[in-house]
Amino acid sequence: MQLTAAIVGPANGLRGEVILDVRSDDPDVLAPGACLEVAGRDLALTVRAVRTHKDRVLASFEECTSREDAEALRGARLLVEEHEEEDAWYPHQLTGLEARTPAGEVLGTVSGLTPGAAQDLLLVATPNGRVMVPFVSALVPTVDVEGGLVVIDAPPGLFDDQAVSERDGK
Repeated sequence: MQLTAAIVGPANGLRGEVILDVRSDDPDVLAPGACLEVAGRDLALTVRAVRTHKDRVLASFEECTSREDAEALRGARLLVEEHEEEDAWYPHQLTGLEARTPAGEVLGTVSGLTPGAAQDLLLVATPNGRVMVPFVSALVPTVDVEGGLVVIDAPPGLFDDQAVSERDGK
């Protein structure tokens, strides 16, 4: 499965450099020499250089040598192959896993993952609605993708009716 590593923004300068909206937390996907496919096009780009300037990520590619080349890439999604990382999971791997307490009681089913201000939030569909669980090891000590479950050591009140997401209208 291919995942979005970055989205190309506007050109920067005259030599084909672009501003990137990076969507990966793995710095190796944008390392010099890395090859990225362009979604929807029969094109692959080889990273020549990456740098930061004023909190923005700027990149240049071997195949992009002019401002016109860079502008033609604007809005393109740069793709990489999914790769395994220790103690890291992709949202599609978590969706559908059964959520259980440490004692084995079923809490619900993981329906997704959403970025949070301090940490990602694991979304758990329960009979009463959706519960957002901070995705930290203290609350989610076990993730067993192969076994089809996550263990959630929830503090009191997290899975009560009053703790269900307001978005669900409950």
